[in-house]
Amino acid sequence: MNNKFEFTGEIKVYLGITFRQIRAKVDCKWAKAGDVGGWIEKEESIQHSGNAWVSADAWVSGDAHVHGNGWVYGDAHVYGNARVYGNARVYCDAQVYGNARVHGDAWVHGNAQVHGDAQVHGDAQVHGDAQVHGNARVYCDALVYGDAWVYGDAHVYGFARVHGDARVHGNARVHGDAWVYGDAWVNKPILCATRSDGHTFTVTQQNNGESRITAGCRLFTFPEARQWWTATRLGTPLGEETFSILDHLERMARIQGWIK
Repeated sequence: MNNKFEFTGEIKVYLGITFRQIRAKVDCKWAKAGDVGGWIEKEESIQHSGNAWVSADAWVSGDAHVHGNGWVYGDAHVYGNARVYGNARVYCDAQVYGNARVHGDAWVHGNAQVHGDAQVHGDAQVHGDAQVHGNARVYCDALVYGDAWVYGDAHVYGFARVHGDARVHGNARVHGDAWVYGDAWVNKPILCATRSDGHTFTVTQQNNGESRITAGCRLFTFPEARQWWTATRLGTPLGEETFSILDHLERMARIQGWIK
C-alpha cells in the first residue's frame, strides 16, 4: 500500500508516454505533506517508503526507479532501467538512463548524461555537458565536467578531475589527484607520480597523439615543463624532486610508445 504519495490528477504526455504528477501524503526528507512533486509514469517509479522523491518538472519513466534518499528534481529525466538511490541527486537538465546507476552521495547535474551500464557513486559529481557511459565508473571524490566524456571500461576516482574536451576511455584509470583536461584523450592506464608536497604530475596523450604532462592546472610538453620548473624551482629540494619525476615520466612515456 502506498501511504507516501498520491496523484494530483494532472497528466502530461511526452514522447508518447503519459506522466502523472505526484503529491506528498507524508513528510519526507525532500518534501512536506501536501507538496506537489514531479512526474512519474507508474506508481512503482518511486519507493513507497523512505525519502526518495521526484520534484519540480523532473520525470521518471520506464522501469527506472528512485529509492533510498535519492532525489530527482529540476528538469532532470531518469528513464530506461536506471536507478538513483542512496543519497544521490540528479537535477537541472541531467539525464540518467539505460542501466545506469547513480548512488552513494553522488550528484549528476547541469546537462550531464549518465547512461549505458555506467555508474557514478561515492561523492563523485558529473556536471556541465559531460557524459559517462558504457561500463565506465566515476567514484570517490572525482569530478567530470565541461564537455568531457568517460566511457568504455574507464574508471575515474580518488580526487581526479576530467574536464574540457577530454576523453577517457578503454581500460584507462585516472585517479589520485590527476587532472585530465583540454583536448587530452586517455585510452589506457596513465602515467603519474606525486611529489613529496602532494603535487601530482600526470602524463596523457592528446587526440593528435602527442604527450602532455599535467600538474595542477598547468599543461606542458616535457620541454615546456622543464623550462617552467627551471624558472620557478631551480636549486631547491622540490626542484630536484620535480626534475627527477619529469625524467622518470618521460622515460616511461617512451617505453609506452607515447614519445617517438
